[in-house]
Amino acid sequence: MLKYQEIALKIEKKIHFENLEQGSRLPSLGELITQYQVSKSTIVKSLAVLENRGIIFQVQGSGIFVRKRKRKGYINFMENQGFTHDLEEFNLTSTILNLEIIYPNEEIMNNLNCSANEEVYWAKRIRYINGQTLCVEESYYKKEIVPYLNKEILNDSIFEYLQNALNINIGYSDKYLKVGKINTELAAQLQLPDKSPALFVEELFYLNTGEPFDFSKTIYNYEHSQFFLQGSNAKN
Repeated sequence: MLKYQEIALKIEKKIHFENLEQGSRLPSLGELITQYQVSKSTIVKSLAVLENRGIIFQVQGSGIFVRKRKRKGYINFMENQGFTHDLEEFNLTSTILNLEIIYPNEEIMNNLNCSANEEVYWAKRIRYINGQTLCVEESYYKKEIVPYLNKEILNDSIFEYLQNALNINIGYSDKYLKVGKINTELAAQLQLPDKSPALFVEELFYLNTGEPFDFSKTIYNYEHSQFFLQGSNAKN
């Protein structure tokens, strides 16, 4: 985790711990520099992260303020590091369906920008929220970047493992969404009737260098999932 990401996380935790309300003023830029003993550019980057995630807003000449929190149980579609943090107040569990090292097909090669002889981890799991099926996740990781995965890691937050254990700096992601009907296999996994509607999300995750390393497909159970998006400041 880069320094500005670390500081952004500390500020976010402080907002959460102190239960700061919408409109609460945070310390000034100078005060934050002194408080965290980092450079101005680091704090500016940290604030940009928090603003992009909808946690704060800044008013030129007035200060830095807390933005209204999301509703409990909603997944932030602007987040690019998994939804475990959004649902930390709930009991999240997993059933591991697959975990193996494979060689990529054309779809995986095109998304991960890799060759046919490069090994990738293939991980597939069902995620549950308070015992109810939330989604089916299928992910492909470049093994040269993610050299090791096991079922214990898959049972927890993969992104915490990537950042804290492997020191992988996740930069950004691209999401592709569509609504469709699930087949018999997915219906059984999601515990829904055959041909039920579902939200299909494909996501490509990149390092902060711009290199893709994780191509994921997630199918959400429409009965147990809910999402939110926060708009940025309007521009003229």
